[in-house]
Order: sequence, then structure tokens, then C-alpha cells
Amino acid sequence: MMGSTGAKCALLAALCGVCQALQGGMLFPTESPSREVKDVSGLWSFRADLSPERNRGFEQQWYRSPLAETGPVIDMPVPSSYNDITQDAKIRDFIGWVWYEKDVWVPARWIQDRGARIVLRVGSAHYYSVLWVNGVEMTEHEGGHLPFEADISGALRQTSGNPCRITIAVNNTLTLETLPPGTIQYMNDRSRYPAGYFVQNTNFDFFNYAGIHRPVLLYTTPKAHIDDISVETAADLDNGNLNVLPIILAAQNNGRCVASADGSRGVLKVTDVSLWWPYLMHENPAYLYSMEVQATAEDGQTDVYTLPVGIRTVKVTSTQFLINNKPFYFHGVNKHEDADIRGKGFDWPLVVKDFNLMKWMGVNSFRTSHYPYAEEILQMADRHGIVIIDECPGVGIKDIRSFGNVSLAHHLTVMEELVRRDKNHPSVVMWSVANEPASEMPPAGFYFKELVSHTKSLDSSRPVTYITDSNYARDQGAQYVDVICVNSYLSWYHDPGHTELISLQLNTQFDDWYDKYQKPIIQSEYGADAVPGLHSDPPMMFTEEYQTTVLQNYHNVFDQKRKEFVIGELIWNFADFMTAQTITRVVGNKKGIFTRQRQPKAGALLLRERYWRIANETGVLPTWARYPCQ
Repeated sequence: MMGSTGAKCALLAALCGVCQALQGGMLFPTESPSREVKDVSGLWSFRADLSPERNRGFEQQWYRSPLAETGPVIDMPVPSSYNDITQDAKIRDFIGWVWYEKDVWVPARWIQDRGARIVLRVGSAHYYSVLWVNGVEMTEHEGGHLPFEADISGALRQTSGNPCRITIAVNNTLTLETLPPGTIQYMNDRSRYPAGYFVQNTNFDFFNYAGIHRPVLLYTTPKAHIDDISVETAADLDNGNLNVLPIILAAQNNGRCVASADGSRGVLKVTDVSLWWPYLMHENPAYLYSMEVQATAEDGQTDVYTLPVGIRTVKVTSTQFLINNKPFYFHGVNKHEDADIRGKGFDWPLVVKDFNLMKWMGVNSFRTSHYPYAEEILQMADRHGIVIIDECPGVGIKDIRSFGNVSLAHHLTVMEELVRRDKNHPSVVMWSVANEPASEMPPAGFYFKELVSHTKSLDSSRPVTYITDSNYARDQGAQYVDVICVNSYLSWYHDPGHTELISLQLNTQFDDWYDKYQKPIIQSEYGADAVPGLHSDPPMMFTEEYQTTVLQNYHNVFDQKRKEFVIGELIWNFADFMTAQTITRVVGNKKGIFTRQRQPKAGALLLRERYWRIANETGVLPTWARYPCQ
């Protein structure tokens, strides 16, 4: 492990001949002495299946030949959502299968090296995906926000010397059993709708962007390779312990496990430890060590993987959230992966700009509302000390049929994928298993009991929550979570225009929840729409003045209750974002404190002053950070 002293420890694991079933890991592809990475993002060929049943591509087997031979194709950037790239409204609102294809040259040395394993990884594609290489199906994946990959070594070596043709079919249709759920509604009134006309219904307030949203990578490992690493940290003021479990996977032969073994579980003791602290909480925040894991096979082949590690602890009491045994107060934002043109497509300039804006504001935390964000964003949070509530795509669970066994099984699988991907990020301090479900319904109690219990079995080191907007007396799931997260829009969706009621109603909300559950509370959403540049005095709804008035009334109550049991406040939303077209949305949701183009409204300046004041009260800041630059 390498820190500021340059000290280095390598955990060595030798393979043995015992065969044992292992779950696949999901380590982020990085280069090392034993691994190479090739990014195959960029321009891809694209075709939407416009047939009435959206199934012509499978019927005609478009994956068996170049996509351009099946019909007209267009250029499509990857990563991006396809919806806003063209001038065609049919593409913007398309529901069904779309097809992507790209020819890629794979380095000859990769193919010639029979000891190398070649993997194709898709960062995420929304929602259901099927992947082929040179016309051969490699894998399928359900879920729009987490990565999937396939070992394509065999398919490449059967056709060496030619470009590798990658084909990915993606379907954004949502059903009662997907996550998030939705329904397809066919309009059968022939006096108003043509035959076969249907719409996609959802119960969430953001646009159902679709496509390949994150980078597509090729990477190599030795056949005997490090498949997964789990790191649990414990620390006191002087020393840190890392419980490390690498999982080593040996070569596979015709689908049969030849040899595999758990790597040696190790405890690494770090003396004079530098802890990972959140931004604005310590003079040296976000300290990361580099842990190098090596796996050496019996034939001498060695795999090397380096993992950034932050040593910190998390604990919840009845009134506090503790990081490294110090009280932590969430003063942050909710976000969306959303921007002009690219939709939900990953974009480095946007990511860096957002982190700069958050740090300028004094933000110390955000929630990945309402789905897992790109791994690169979590890596940025690790490096900058921004704390994350990591949320799965369990948003819009409003229909009682979405609490059935099939839905629950899929939800459990999604949490397994999420925890497997994000478990080693020090910035991730809590799992959120859902947002605003119909938790007052009778099936919700069993559903969330199973879901929270399963998540804790996957990772016992972090608390679990879900985000509720239910009545405290009827909520069926809050008893199982560690932290109560409440969304409320007083004087907006409730008693619109009456900001004078916020103080009474918000105090009642907090007292009711705490009196029943005796658990710390985060105001996980609050806010009001503000059309940028729209002004009114006295304040009226949709003006910047009204948004700031709502915030100020909430803040007055927060300042009282954070002395008791309120442990955080997350504004909705960081920036304006796109939604479906409805009579309540004017080109998207305008509750952002920044515009969609990341320009500040009056609310951003108000929150900046507030967050820096809280940081000065509660943090241990270096001199340069005590008064932000103007």
C-alpha cells in the first residue's frame, strides 16, 4: 500500500486446485503491468427498430451482418442518450429496441497471447441489453444503470485478422417488474389513435433517456486473474486496519471451472494512519492510499490490480451520523445525470464542472437520485471528499403489482450488483434502496424488510435507508432502515403559495417521524420551481424570489432541529433537468438552483452562504477554506 510515505505492501495469493463457485466481480478496468484497456466509445452506427412490434431486428437477425446492410443507419455518439441527438421527434420519444454497431481493431498481441483474457465491458445501457461479437451472442443484461461485461476471447480468436464487429441491442421499455417500473398502454380507440398506438407510462419525474450511457471498454487480464476485491476498514486515532478479501479466478475451459480459490484473507495494519475525511471536515480531506493486490498462478503468471482505498468508519446513533467517530451533517444536493444534447451520457467536462460548482457552494454530500451514477463520478467523490448516498433505481414503485415476488427478486439482484460495484468507495456512506415508494401499501412491509435485510447481508459496514414521502403513521418500511430520509414540498405541492405554513408543518413532520422511530432524520428533498430570470416582489410561485423564500423558511427549522436529531439537508435539485412533456412542466423540472446549463439562480447564492457557514461551525477547516473566494 502506498501513501505519503511511499511504503508498499503487496497481498499475494497463490492459486490452488480446489474448484469453488464464485460470483463474478466487477472491478473497474484499469491498466497495470498485467492489464491493458482500450476505449471503444466514439461514433457508432445506429438504427431504431421502427416496426410495429419493435421486433424486426431479431426476426431478421440484424446482428449476423453489418448493420448498414439491414437498412439505413445514422451516426450515434457513445456514450450518450440517443433521444436528443437528432431532429426527429420519433427518435426522441422512441420506445423499443435500438441497435448499435461498431467495428473495432483488437491489438494482435492480445489475440496471439493465449494466456490473455479479453473482456468487453459496457458501463451502462438503458434498459435491457443484448451483446453480440461477430454475430455470436455474448451476454444479456437487465437494468439501465450498472455495468455488464463478457469474456469475448473465444469469439475473437475464431476470427482473428479481421475487425471485431460489436453489436448491442438496447430496449428502454419499462414494465411493472422492471426497476424503475412502468406500464405500456395501448390506445384502442380507433377514432382517436391509429392501430398499434401505445405510450410508456411511468411514475417518476425525469425523462426516460435511453441508449448506451457510459463508456464501452475492451480490457485484458491473465486467464488466472483477480476477479474481485473486498476491503473493509476500521480505524482509531492512531492506526487503521484493512480487512482484505481478494477473489482469484482461474482459467475457464469450455465453461468448466478448472481451478479457483479464495485469495488469502489479509489484515493490513497501517500505523500513523491518515483517515479519509469529508470535504470541509478536516484540514486534509479525502486521503487515499493505493493498495496493490497481486495474484500469482502456479505457472508463474501474475495479475496486478491497484485499488484506491480510503480508511474511514461510519456509525449511526439515534441522533447522529458519525464519520470517524465525529458528527457529520449532510449539507448537500440531489442530482441527476442530465444535460443538454447528451441526456444521461457520461461527459467528463460536465462531471468536472459539477464538482467545481459543488465545492464552490460548500456542498459536502449528494444523493445519486434516482439510480446509480457512473463509477467515474464515485471516483471523483473519493478524491474530493464528497460524501454519497448511493441509490438504486427503485423509483416510482407505486403500483401494488410492483411489490410481487418477481419484482422483489429483481430488486435484490440490482442491490447485489450495486454493492458489488461500489462497496470499496470511501465516499459511499449509505445505501438507499428506493425513492418514494408506495410504502403505505400492505405488501411494502415484507418487501422492504427483505430488501433492507439483504442489503445489510451484502455490506454490514454501511447503514441503509430509503427515501419516503409517506405519512409517518402509515409507512410500512421505515422500521427497518437505519436513517429516516423524508421528502416534502411544503408550500409547493402542499398548500401552494403559503410559505407562512412551512415552519409549523415542517416542525410537525420532524417531531412525528422522530417520536415514532427514534432514528436520525435527513430532509432528503425540498424545494420549489424557479424559472430563471422570473422575478416578483412579493414572491410568487415559479419566481427566483419564491424559491429562496421557501428555502429560507426550511432553513429556519433545520437550524433548530439539527441541534436535536436532524442530520442533513439535501436540496432538490442541483440543476434543472428534463422530464416528460406534461402540463406541469415547462421544458423540464425547474427546481434546480442552477439552470440546466449550470448557471446559478438566486437559490445557489443563498445555499452557498448557508453551507459555508455550517462548515465553519462544524468542520475543522484550513485557513484557506474558512472564507470562500468571491
